[in-house]
Amino acid sequence: MINPFAISRNMHLLNHVMMDLKDILVSALLQEKGNSVYCTSADSTVEAAVADMNRRRIGSLMVMDAGYVVGILTERDVLTRVVAAELDPKTTSVRSVMTVRFQSISYDAPIEEAMHMMKEYRIRHLPVFDESRLLGVLSIGDFNSWLLKMNEIEADNLRRYMFEAYPC
Repeated sequence: MINPFAISRNMHLLNHVMMDLKDILVSALLQEKGNSVYCTSADSTVEAAVADMNRRRIGSLMVMDAGYVVGILTERDVLTRVVAAELDPKTTSVRSVMTVRFQSISYDAPIEEAMHMMKEYRIRHLPVFDESRLLGVLSIGDFNSWLLKMNEIEADNLRRYMFEAYPC
């Protein structure tokens, strides 16, 4: 499999590589992004969880209970299940408004599959697992940044091909 991040650090290698999203694994993007996972307790209040999300400038928290992932709390959950329902975030538990049946992906799945899932299920945060072990969470922003980087590399290669000596 191709690791585009190792390649992006060695731009000259890209001259010989044609990247296909089917060949690039979720693990490569997670490795580039970092695998920090931010969590909250299922018994935390929504107010505390939202304060943590705001402080970290993130849009979701994985929800833990007794050391196990039991859900995900997203900005959308807060808007639709707390704000729209006029619940008090100071007294509402994360457990009562989190998404329990969330989409996730394996670290060894192709990036193309992850992007398709995010589009199909209209989600912005995709937890990454190795079996039952949570490895990280990828956001739509992570994919956008990565795609922008890959497009810039491709455009640079095309410019070099068109206007400079391009090695065979």
